Amino acid sequence: MATNPSAPPQPRQPTQPSQQLHESAPLSEGQRVIDTFFAPGKTFTDLRRSASWWAPFLIIAIVSLLFVYVVDQKVGFRKVVDNLIQLQPKQADRIDRMPADQREKVMQQQVTVTKFISYVVPVIALLIYAVFAALLYATLKFGASAELKYKTLFALIVYARLPLVLGPLLAILSLLAGVSRDGFDLRNPVATNLGYFIGPDGSPVLRALLTPLDVFSLWTLILTAIGITCISKVKRGTALAVVFGWFAVYVLGGVVLAAATS
Repeated sequence: MATNPSAPPQPRQPTQPSQQLHESAPLSEGQRVIDTFFAPGKTFTDLRRSASWWAPFLIIAIVSLLFVYVVDQKVGFRKVVDNLIQLQPKQADRIDRMPADQREKVMQQQVTVTKFISYVVPVIALLIYAVFAALLYATLKFGASAELKYKTLFALIVYARLPLVLGPLLAILSLLAGVSRDGFDLRNPVATNLGYFIGPDGSPVLRALLTPLDVFSLWTLILTAIGITCISKVKRGTALAVVFGWFAVYVLGGVVLAAATS
C-alpha cells in the first residue's frame, strides 16, 4: 500500500508590522498632549512621524489669553504697570520726577503698550520658539553633527512648553480666590521660583538671576533635552549641555540687563 508523502513544511509567515511595532503606533493629538506630561518619550518619538504642533500651541494660546483677561478684570493694567515700575527703581524715580500731566501721559502709554503686548503674547511666543529652535538646530547640527529636521525640532519646542501653562492656571486660581493686587507681578505671578519673593526693595540683579530658575521652566528645559534625544541620535548628556548652555546665556543676559538698569 503506497504511503502518502509528507506535506512540505510551510514557510514561516513574517510577523505583521502591527504586531511587531504595536507600541510605536501613531498617536492622536490628544495622546501627544497628555503623554508630554506623563510619557514624553512617546510624544517626542512620534514627532518624527508628524511634526504637527497646532494642538499644544492652541492650548498655550487659550490659557495665555484667559490669564490676561482675568488679570485685566481682577487687577487692571494700570495697577499692573504701577507694580512693574516699582520693580525698576531708576524708571520709578524718573517717572516720579516728571510733572503730573507728563507723568500721567507716560503711564497711559505704558498701560496701552503693556496691555497690547499681553494680548498678543501667543504670536510673540511663536517668534521666540522659532528663534530658540534655530539656535538649537544650528548648535546641534554643526556642534554635534545631529541628524534632525528644523520643523521637527520646532514642534518639539512647542510641545515642551506645555508645562508652562500650569503657572498662568495657578495665577488665575489665585486671582479668582482674591489674592491682593498689591505687588502682583504680571511677569512672575506665582511662587514657583525664589525671585518671586524679592520685592521692590530687594536686589534687581538677584531677582533677575533667581526668577528664571522656575520649576515649570526647568521642567520644559528637561523635556526639550529628552525630546532632542528622541528625534535625533544625540546623546542625553550632549542634549542637556546644549539646552542648559543656551539657558545659561539667557539668564546671564537678564542679569547683565538688570545690573545696567538698576
